[in-house]
Amino acid sequence: MYILEEAKLRENLRLIAHVQRESGAEIILALKAFALWKTFPIFREYIGHTTASSLNEARISAEAFGGRCHTYAPAYEEQTFDDILKYSEHVTFNSLSQFHRFSPRVTQWNAHHANQVSMGLRINPEYAEIETDLYNPCAPGSRLGVLQSQLPAELPAGLDGLHFHCLCENDATSLQKVLMQVEQKFRPWLQQAKWLNMGGGHLMTRQGYHVGLLIDLLKEWHRKFPNLKIILEPGSAFLWGTGYLTAKVLDIVENHGIRTAVLNTSFACHMPDCLEMPYQPNVRGAQKCDTPTGKNTYRLGGNSCLSGDFIGYWCFEQPLHVGQEIIFEDMIHYTTVKTHMFNGVDHPPIAMMHEDGRLEILRRFTYEDYKSRMD
Repeated sequence: MYILEEAKLRENLRLIAHVQRESGAEIILALKAFALWKTFPIFREYIGHTTASSLNEARISAEAFGGRCHTYAPAYEEQTFDDILKYSEHVTFNSLSQFHRFSPRVTQWNAHHANQVSMGLRINPEYAEIETDLYNPCAPGSRLGVLQSQLPAELPAGLDGLHFHCLCENDATSLQKVLMQVEQKFRPWLQQAKWLNMGGGHLMTRQGYHVGLLIDLLKEWHRKFPNLKIILEPGSAFLWGTGYLTAKVLDIVENHGIRTAVLNTSFACHMPDCLEMPYQPNVRGAQKCDTPTGKNTYRLGGNSCLSGDFIGYWCFEQPLHVGQEIIFEDMIHYTTVKTHMFNGVDHPPIAMMHEDGRLEILRRFTYEDYKSRMD
């Protein structure tokens, strides 16, 4: 079961609201990291907007969060674009060709609707401090964003904003270096724009993050570019450290001296970043080990037939036994939005632990969920 802790969520939201007030920037929720819509009323107490990367995210934002969202996608489709306009306040294009193709549709929309849509363009500063290429949007050859060399001298008519995304769970010091590159390469266009979206990856709720520096950087940019409304759209920062995933040991097998505890969950299905990144969460009551040998040392394995559905070596205080609970910490962001049902493995229920200690089940998954996806 995934369990979101309301008290920890509100603690993060209060810090984010503080950064908003002090910096003058707007911070919005990136639905690509978290879209449990039954919790949106809590978010609405602290923030006013979301950011979407697809029609489905834009629609769920409109229906469950309220208001219109900020939308960006690597490419838009002809048959769904008008629906995206219906749900969006900002629409950001990934390329100039997409802008030229769809901007007449936006202009036509604005001429006939009171809900105006502002157009933006994603830029690529060609600089990032992200160690894993899978998550680096500024790697050489990236398909994401327009390079400085590709921009005309003047922003095309109707283009109001610029957007960049160069961080992934980084500190404010990384943002500081990114901003130096953005200003150096794009200053003439920044002076022409009305808003600047600094993307996500600002992990301001992580312990040790330099919140004061973030606020100072945003204030400085307000002074440099008073024409710009500044927007940040983190995902992980909202949910960092706010919940966990519980599992149970189903079996313990041994092969060539490696003991694997097979769980009733799956890293491939329920914690995909553990295999993609690769990322290893903290396991409550255990320490990470470098080798499989050692007292009470186990590899943790998932219950799918993917051979690589396992992570790490973990040393426990006592030997594990069948039926024992295993708790994976910090398993709320980028989990439920990325899960799947490979092998028909049961999907964990999703719950929220309220501040008064009451556990509310937000969603249970059944055979019908699996069957309907295969229809």
